[in-house]
Parts: sequence; structure tokens; C-alpha cells
Amino acid sequence: MSESLVVCEVDEDLVKKLKAFRFRKETNNAAIIMKIHNEKQLVILEEEHEDISPDELKDELPERQPRFVVYSYKYQHDDGRVSYPLCFIFSSPVGCKPEQQMMYAGSKNKLVQTVQLTKVFEIRNTEDLTEEWLREKLGFFR
Repeated sequence: MSESLVVCEVDEDLVKKLKAFRFRKETNNAAIIMKIHNEKQLVILEEEHEDISPDELKDELPERQPRFVVYSYKYQHDDGRVSYPLCFIFSSPVGCKPEQQMMYAGSKNKLVQTVQLTKVFEIRNTEDLTEEWLREKLGFFR
């Protein structure tokens, strides 16, 4: 591992919140948006959202700063089944400061392992986060 790669710890309260979120019973779309607290080098909660579509979620993400998102999505399969996949979305927009991108990139895997997610996606432009994009990505997990 390179000397400049910073792997941030995950805030304890956030870990508890993410574990509870994983087992939520609600059937609506919901999101937890996280950021890195630079001075503490800690992944912390930024916002929580209920009943939020992918298009509304994209409007909540900063255009020039990275963010981590855990998104519970109501997925209607082609055969009529409904599932609620938990998706990890790493928003790393073009134009971020390189040191910020490295800090987020270095911390992504630790956060994914902490939350134990398998549906991990990355966007480089917040405009890419659409219902169509998410359905296409989830199509690989049938």
C-alpha cells in the first residue's frame, strides 16, 4: 500500500446505523449519504433520506466532491417479483481535488467490507445516477 493512501475509519454510530438500515422493514427507497471528515479522517453520516428516487438522490450529491451512498432500492423484476437490493454507490465526480479522491478511494473498500455489501457501483458524474442506470447495473445480479 502506498504511503499517501489514507484509509479512514468508520464512525461507530454510523456503523450501527448502517447495520440497522441493512435490516430495515420499510418497502420504500431510502438512502444514507456519507462523507469523510477531513481532520478526523473518519467516514461520517451526512444525510438520510426516505422515499427518494435515484433522480432525487442525484440532486442531493455534490457535483465536485466525492460521497458514499448506501441505497435501498425497490427493484421490480421483469417477471413481476419485487426485491430490495442494498446498493453501495461511490460518487467520485471528475474535478474533485486529487487528495480528496484518494482519501475516498482508499476508504471505499473498508466501508464496503464494514457494511458487507456486494452491489458496489461507482459514478464519475452525478448526472449518471438515474433509474435506468441503476436498473441496468442491478440487471447483472439476477
